[in-house]
Amino acid sequence: MEGKLRIFAGSSNPVLTRQICERLGVEPGRITLSRFKSGEIYVHYEESIRNCDVFLVQSLAHPINELFVELLVMIDAAKRASARTINIIMPYYGYARQERKSAPREPISAKMVADVLTTAGASRVVTIDLHAAAIQGFFNIPVDHLTALDLMTDYLKSQNISNPVVVSPDAGRASMAEKLANGLDAPFAIMIKKRPAHNESVITHVIGDVEGYTPIIIEDLIDTGSTIVNVAQGLKERGAGEAIVCATHGLFSDHAEERLRHPWISQVVITDSIAQPDQHGPHVTVLSVAPMLARATQYILDGGSIATLFKDQGI
Repeated sequence: MEGKLRIFAGSSNPVLTRQICERLGVEPGRITLSRFKSGEIYVHYEESIRNCDVFLVQSLAHPINELFVELLVMIDAAKRASARTINIIMPYYGYARQERKSAPREPISAKMVADVLTTAGASRVVTIDLHAAAIQGFFNIPVDHLTALDLMTDYLKSQNISNPVVVSPDAGRASMAEKLANGLDAPFAIMIKKRPAHNESVITHVIGDVEGYTPIIIEDLIDTGSTIVNVAQGLKERGAGEAIVCATHGLFSDHAEERLRHPWISQVVITDSIAQPDQHGPHVTVLSVAPMLARATQYILDGGSIATLFKDQGI
């Protein structure tokens, strides 16, 4: 496998890339990523990739536009160096929240990202917990949509949580909340909210019983944390205990971690799909997606069903 496999890190998450490589028993590929004085991006592969299966690891987090263009230049350089396949491991798919038009004259930016990646020369995309699963259909190349749900479930089981209830903060997360609730053998509830503006929400209704329970809020990502705080407050007002917040992607924009250091939130559980600081507060737990991504890479190379990675093979 080592002879034809090359795994290269973009600027977004080199630590995750190293962990994936360690699991596969290969060295990270040698690559130079730099900037001209004008800000233009320069990429140079420091080893031959002719007829190799190239995997590029890049999450589209902060600064998203810079990282996106860097990835495109990496793809172009790999294509011109005669790579056999160019596989994008994108744990966090940026622009995924713009997957449909909710008002006239808006873009569908998630589709634009898919089009540009494909046109640049990507052969396959591997990603985790898309904001909307339908984004897979925006591509005309294979998309392996992984989930961190089993990782979250196993961790929560180890915590021996008293009287848990899984809470979906909106109807869009209801399916994920139901699967987590089944994994924990717990009830679940759904909150109904409205959004007066970006990164703002108001809780209007709660469907399900939360009084006296320990709520486990499940989300795909945490951006500013404002919505999560509103959900925790809404649950507390309805008699629930301190909330545990679970999200695959920890963007933590605009001092989100400070905002989540809230008296009604006992713990925040995220993954390393987006690079995290060496030190978080004691209320934040970071789970690693490297083992799952390494196994998915192995299956892509050797053949096999990605679905076997998950307990619920209907995912």
